[in-house]
Amino acid sequence: MQDSQDKPTIPEHMRRIRSFVQRSGRMTPGQENALQQQWPKYGLALADGQLNFTELFGNDHPVIMEIGFGMGDSLITMAKSMPENNYLGIEVHKPGVGRLLNNAQAAGLSNLRVFCDDAIEVMAQCIADQSLAGVQLFFPDPWHKKKHNKRRIVQPKFAQDIRQKLCPGGVFHMATDWQPYAEHMLEVMEVAPGYENLAGPGQFSPQPDFRPVTKFQKRGEGKGHGVWDLMYKTIA
Repeated sequence: MQDSQDKPTIPEHMRRIRSFVQRSGRMTPGQENALQQQWPKYGLALADGQLNFTELFGNDHPVIMEIGFGMGDSLITMAKSMPENNYLGIEVHKPGVGRLLNNAQAAGLSNLRVFCDDAIEVMAQCIADQSLAGVQLFFPDPWHKKKHNKRRIVQPKFAQDIRQKLCPGGVFHMATDWQPYAEHMLEVMEVAPGYENLAGPGQFSPQPDFRPVTKFQKRGEGKGHGVWDLMYKTIA
């Protein structure tokens, strides 16, 4: 019998607490078709390694990365309305990725690329340090139950992982409709080294005009939920 002291060490990446649950979700024929037909144009994979954004997009426009874009409607709207930016979306839910690809093709977008992978792994393997003008995290799973709070993606280490990828003056923009999570985000970010709160110490930001109001947000507001934006700029 193997002694407990002889058990192999579990690699750090296997011990990491994940902030998401991989949902199976039924895909529509249109989403399936988009994944098959549009992935070569818009899709990226961890195996691609570290990205050169100038080569990827064919220009040197600022790159904004969105983590967990859901069904992608907000990201599509921003990519259409702000062609001066390039957008990099990350989502693990395949129906959402399929919908975004379908809409990106229909809109003829050239300033958008997408990963269907874990954002932590994407940042570690594919994003160069100080290469992003912004990171967006809109309405992440708040993990309401106290015993699950540790699964919230906004944690001190995550804040520093983001800062490492942002260029000087780059902005980490969060939004949530769950007040306890908003307060948690504020608590984490107010003491995170290398950041400055754009709204002032301890303050939430007003929703900027460029962040679209999504169906998810409208539904929450219809139930009486508030919405909180937090925007932090990297500093030396």
